[in-house]
Amino acid sequence: MGAPRAMAHVPSDPIVRRLLKAEGFLELGLPARALEILQERDHWETMAFEANALMGEALRGLKRHRDAIKPLERAAALRPGHVGVALALGWCYKRTHKLAQAIDALERSCREHPEQSILHYNLACYWSLAGNVRKASGELGLALILDPSLRARVDFESDFDPIRCSPEFLQVTRDCVAQPQSS
Repeated sequence: MGAPRAMAHVPSDPIVRRLLKAEGFLELGLPARALEILQERDHWETMAFEANALMGEALRGLKRHRDAIKPLERAAALRPGHVGVALALGWCYKRTHKLAQAIDALERSCREHPEQSILHYNLACYWSLAGNVRKASGELGLALILDPSLRARVDFESDFDPIRCSPEFLQVTRDCVAQPQSS
């Protein structure tokens, strides 16, 4: 009788095992435990992208947005345009009052992944906060074309409050409602 299926896929590399353990704690909503595991090593010569991305996510989960920026920037430098890292960076930049950097991080990722509706949606939020109605409405329109289900979030998204009454914003949200939803 062989090993249980889950045991058959346990990596032999201790670095990979440690990263998977940290990732598991993040998935369980235990960022402090994930951070402890990641901080047991001083350097991550191999798997540097994964270690920095996880470290950034753990710090973000602890609401230590300013601290999360450095490891997320390192991860972004290793894999420019990575969707998850760009979203996390944008999140942290926004919460540390670095809106221009949040916009830049998402625009870079959008160039590589134009099909990712969540990138366009978050970029629309940041452009709204920056007061650019035209760009916010354009990005929101694209997000809603790519994923019409995002329309359900718009009415409750406080990031759109600065532009909510603008004709461009109202037109984009009206157009989305008027389009038939496909299943």
